Amino acid sequence: MTQRLTPGTAALLVIPPLLWAGNAVTGRLVHDLIPPITLNFLRWVLAFAILLPLAHGVLRPGSPLWPHWRRYALLGLLGIGLYNALQYLALQTSTPINVTLVGSSMPVWMLAVGALFFGAQVTRRQLLGALLSMCGVLLVMSRGEWAQLLAFRLVPGDVFMLLATVSWAFYSWLLSRTSEPAAIRADWAGFLMAQLVFGLAWSGSFAGVEWASGRTHIAWGWPLAAALAFIAVGPAVLAYRCWGVGVQRAGPAVAGFFVNLTPLFAGILSAAFLGETPQLFHGLAFALIVGGIVVSSRR
Repeated sequence: MTQRLTPGTAALLVIPPLLWAGNAVTGRLVHDLIPPITLNFLRWVLAFAILLPLAHGVLRPGSPLWPHWRRYALLGLLGIGLYNALQYLALQTSTPINVTLVGSSMPVWMLAVGALFFGAQVTRRQLLGALLSMCGVLLVMSRGEWAQLLAFRLVPGDVFMLLATVSWAFYSWLLSRTSEPAAIRADWAGFLMAQLVFGLAWSGSFAGVEWASGRTHIAWGWPLAAALAFIAVGPAVLAYRCWGVGVQRAGPAVAGFFVNLTPLFAGILSAAFLGETPQLFHGLAFALIVGGIVVSSRR
């Protein structure tokens, strides 16, 4: 793992926030069509089917996966079983501005988790970068009117999003700690499948609890089918592939700043699908977020 941010690594780390912004928009659009944890489970069922032809070998009895099953079970819990399920739960009861504001704390949690649990050192540049990046996010979410932030109130959905953010911080740091054989790490499909086989068990268990509580309504149709196809291919397989490689190259602390591009991309998608005209504050927010990334990644 290196801490140098190259253009190629930056491109890898930009793709996941773009896809995750689409995931948040999609999750909100279908929240009346399917229970949130069931949505997460079906998403990963489809991702499993996509990866199976590419990575079925990792599931064989003699695979190097099994001696390291505890590590992959933990990765599957944090990154697959919990993160998106909690995000979809958050979108049930919280407003988009609250969810995104809570999610914008990702760089802070990345630095805190790294320092407290993984022995990472926090530099002044990283702290300054976190401040710049979060100012950019706040600017986007307030739409250039800071008075809107005064109405900010925590609701249960915000707590779910906070838990999701902390879960992702631990997941990203664990990704950077390589302990498995190079044969698995070198095979991107096998590496994701190794996490997915356990994550699918976790998310299936959580979905079972949801169904046992009586939340079983699913409105099948083309809108839900299209949503499932998108979140399985893009935010699941492709985004996780890019994030895993990007974290390995740049390190979790630097990669965490790229997550703050998500609300900016969400604003752009809103402009595209809702007809909202981009404003000057979008450009200023982009400059602040990118400035935070640059400052935090410099040696």
